[in-house]
Amino acid sequence: MTKELKQEYTRKITQANKTQLITILYEMLMLYVEEAKAAHEKEDRMGFREGIRKARGCINELLNSLNFDYQLAVNFLQLYLYVNRELARAEVRNTEKPLDNAYKVIKGLHGAYEKLGSMDTSGPVMENVQTVYAGLTYGRNNLVENFTDQGTNRGFRA
Repeated sequence: MTKELKQEYTRKITQANKTQLITILYEMLMLYVEEAKAAHEKEDRMGFREGIRKARGCINELLNSLNFDYQLAVNFLQLYLYVNRELARAEVRNTEKPLDNAYKVIKGLHGAYEKLGSMDTSGPVMENVQTVYAGLTYGRNNLVENFTDQGTNRGFRA
């Protein structure tokens, strides 16, 4: 993941509600699977393993976020465990096919959560963060985002 993408995801996370956070995790997971596949095509074994390791980190975060007070969580658990097994199978066998299987599952979940995210009217999970204004200033070939300074205790509540 490039430095610019990391900054973009950091910004998205600070502005996201609960549903959008899950969507972002799915996006990151798909990105890491794509990176692993690209590394495998280049015969970069370390890059392949690193992409899978990061993808499994996203799956672990999704697993830890499940709320078993709801029956639907058991279905998500089964899907996440399947994806985790496919990622492990890809790493052990040094092949891309299991990555394709994992990607298909996550892509379907991502699409569903994107639709849910558009219906979720709750506010951002994080409070006391910088406000982002996009489009106030334009660069030569890009849109410039400005952040307002909200003091030295941003992110902390006294």
